[in-house]
Amino acid sequence: MSTENPEPLWRPDPQRIARAQVTRFQTWAAERHGAPGEGGYPALHRWSVDDLETFWKAVTEFYDVRFSTPYTRVLGDRAMPGAQWFPGATLNYAEHALRAAATRPDEPALLHVDETHEPSPVTWSELRRQVGSLAAELRTLGVRPGDRISGYLPNIPQAVVALLATAAVGAVWTSCAPDFGARSVLDRFQQVEPVVLFTVDGYRYGGKEHDRRDTVAELRRELPTLRAVVHIPLLGTPAPEGALEWSALTAATEEPVFEQVPFDHPLWVLYSSGTTGLPKAIVQSQGGILVEHLKQLGLHCDLGPEDRFFWYTSTGWMMWNFLVSGLLTGTTIVLYDGSPGFPDTGAQWRIAERTGATLYGTSAAYVMACRKADVHPSRDFDLSRIQCVATTGSPLPPDGFRWLHDEVRDDVWIASVSGGTDVCSCFAGAVPTLPVYTGELQAPGLGTDLQSWDPAGRPLVDEVGELVVTNPMPSMPVRFWNDPDGSRYHDSYFDTYPGVWRHGDWITVTSRGSVVIHGRSDSTLNRQGVRMGSADIYEVVERLPEIKESLVIGIEQPDGGYWMPLFVHLAPGAVLDDALLGRIKQAIREQLSPRHVPDEVIEVPGVPHTLTGKRIEVPVKRLLQGTPLEKAVNPGSIDNLGLLAFYEDLARKRA
Repeated sequence: MSTENPEPLWRPDPQRIARAQVTRFQTWAAERHGAPGEGGYPALHRWSVDDLETFWKAVTEFYDVRFSTPYTRVLGDRAMPGAQWFPGATLNYAEHALRAAATRPDEPALLHVDETHEPSPVTWSELRRQVGSLAAELRTLGVRPGDRISGYLPNIPQAVVALLATAAVGAVWTSCAPDFGARSVLDRFQQVEPVVLFTVDGYRYGGKEHDRRDTVAELRRELPTLRAVVHIPLLGTPAPEGALEWSALTAATEEPVFEQVPFDHPLWVLYSSGTTGLPKAIVQSQGGILVEHLKQLGLHCDLGPEDRFFWYTSTGWMMWNFLVSGLLTGTTIVLYDGSPGFPDTGAQWRIAERTGATLYGTSAAYVMACRKADVHPSRDFDLSRIQCVATTGSPLPPDGFRWLHDEVRDDVWIASVSGGTDVCSCFAGAVPTLPVYTGELQAPGLGTDLQSWDPAGRPLVDEVGELVVTNPMPSMPVRFWNDPDGSRYHDSYFDTYPGVWRHGDWITVTSRGSVVIHGRSDSTLNRQGVRMGSADIYEVVERLPEIKESLVIGIEQPDGGYWMPLFVHLAPGAVLDDALLGRIKQAIREQLSPRHVPDEVIEVPGVPHTLTGKRIEVPVKRLLQGTPLEKAVNPGSIDNLGLLAFYEDLARKRA
């Protein structure tokens, strides 16, 4: 990693810096809590990790978090895992998410958009009324604090209402998107034993209707703990026998009653992609998510009541939970239910235009798809309201930064962010007051002591190392479900460096304080002692117009050798001939290093992904090492299981 100082792609102007919430917070915290008044974000970040308790106390005061009983201290025990945040405090997440209803009852809290791309609003007062009605009905059904409530739902207003009503009664929310098959859903929901299931009869995607009634019937059969099923007729079918009607449960005019729960009381269960074994059932707390998301959405994303927040996501991905938390800052959130590229690749830009989005979030893959499809967002859409375009899911390549800069606006703030389902937040990414450098995340988040470590636990600067977090974050899991002794939780993050969170990504922390993500460290490429993240290779290879997508695997051979194949999924009409082969190898040799030229380039029918769209490297590596399919991968976690037969067959031929 070079330490030269290139010119930034973007710098915030003085007005933007002055009006940013993080600037106001720094001035306020300097007056009240001894934060540094000078030195900008780097000084504030240093203070936030050095004086962790004061920082988080300041966040709760700045955002007026309502503790119905006070905390005894900010951090009871700071050892990881098991740090205790705000012991003694009680509060309710949903109460904070609905606060704007008091001051802006008739403004939209939600804008719902389907594949017609016509936004329909739900006002703050209507959202609050529906949550109040549903929460009362859940209590009537016997739902108690700590009970689990599940949703098999697309990204629609009913899903937000159900989550908030669940939180209001102190129950625990968990959801899957309706494109998940029955086995994938049961792998998740059976672990947590829900008492209520909210479900649609089907969904619309890519211009087609997808009937899910058979899947719902199977879920009902296989979830014996269910006491009630609530039917949402998205496709207009009648409720199945024994199911309750959504409309009946949300008809009353009822003030919501917010159960005051301990700070560490479970809010929801998220699931790791879990490509092998059952997905990890990750439990995050009401208080931890509340304060972490106020910090992340308020101070980092700079969201407030004037904003409209659109992130393309589904209810099966943590970004949906993150999107819903936009309500905490009084922001209008945009719920898009449909295909990301229907009726054409530019669809998400059209939705951003029609909803007046000020922060638009998407995947790096979508940005690169737009670039390949010759989409011109600013030419074809009015994107004048967009202040920030954010990306996550995988690292945004430098070409993606340049494309957004050239094709959206040269003064648009580009925020590449990186975090994880495990914390339902970002470790590094958006800072409205810092410059953006091509290919880099702006900085680590406040209160997050993010470092790059070598195998011996020594911090590295301008060198690739393991992403570690050396102090606790409030949104770290309080536990995994069904992990009574905490061993699975411990082994997931803390077995490499005791007491320090190791996330499993390769990163570089630059001498400028920015961060570069190189991909997953558990699928590292290691040629002759030189480690490289797979993301670096994808970025170079996928610049070639003939390559639709690629997958690179490094495999240690029994004889001590190392085999590194590159699998390529070609664009329509492309042919893997000697000329293309030469260009692939030349690109890697010149832009990365001669050591990372693959041993073989192999054309494949497609690249397999998890259900949340991440390409799967480790299971493919296991298959190529001869592990049987049923042991190498959890079939319910893969978007197209048929693709794995190709890799399995290849392993057999090589053996």
